[in-house]
Amino acid sequence: MESFILRRLQSWLVAVLLLWLAAFVMRPIERACWQLVQSEQAELRMDSLGKSAGQGVVLGVLGGLRSLVADFAWLQLNRYWEARDRVGLNVLIRLVTRIDPRPEFFWINSARMVGYDVPHWRIATAGGHALLSKAEQGRIIKEQANEALALLEQALNYHPNSARLKVEIGQIYLNRLQDYESAAEWFLRASKEKDAPYYVARIYADLLVLQGKTEVAYTFLKELYLSLPDDPMAQADLVLDRICELEVKLELLSDARFREDRE
Repeated sequence: MESFILRRLQSWLVAVLLLWLAAFVMRPIERACWQLVQSEQAELRMDSLGKSAGQGVVLGVLGGLRSLVADFAWLQLNRYWEARDRVGLNVLIRLVTRIDPRPEFFWINSARMVGYDVPHWRIATAGGHALLSKAEQGRIIKEQANEALALLEQALNYHPNSARLKVEIGQIYLNRLQDYESAAEWFLRASKEKDAPYYVARIYADLLVLQGKTEVAYTFLKELYLSLPDDPMAQADLVLDRICELEVKLELLSDARFREDRE
């Protein structure tokens, strides 16, 4: 029993020490951020935080604790997200990604908040979908999508070969802006990265078809099929099915149709 109590006491002391250390380290950064929040009236420009909490200053203060402090800042960011506080959210996104730009998680989830959640907040504040015109709703969605895209393109400065970031950019062009051409471009770029999931190339082909570029999609899928490894995850049968569907759509004669030839 004594040893159990000692272990519990040691764990408690370690936890208290870590919390105190995090609070001490965050204090100068938190003070700068709150001064910035109070100095702005409506909303913050993304470059404002850089003047009061530049990356060099932040990293100099934090040293080897950047990962820990970034995690604490991310928890605070989620509080602003839950409260639908757009000003606080923008500040903390900027802060977290400056403190530790290494995790893709910070960039991707921040972009999703900015591109998908904030538009709904703004529309609701302006009167809701029933009262706000379609044109005004579209303007808000486009503004927030462009902010999310700028954030993700900034992330590429730190992760230039990330398929996940490029897929996320493609999804925003597709889902928020209905820009099939730009979405296709980013899915193609993502498909060329080493960590790209197999489905990314198939989505690129689908986007070509949506643009009316059926022949280009057909040629691409044939080349893709022949390049796929012998891996169930590659779903070569699914690619072959899509090739056959496009052959029907293109009304190709039997002699002109694709023949599997991996040799």
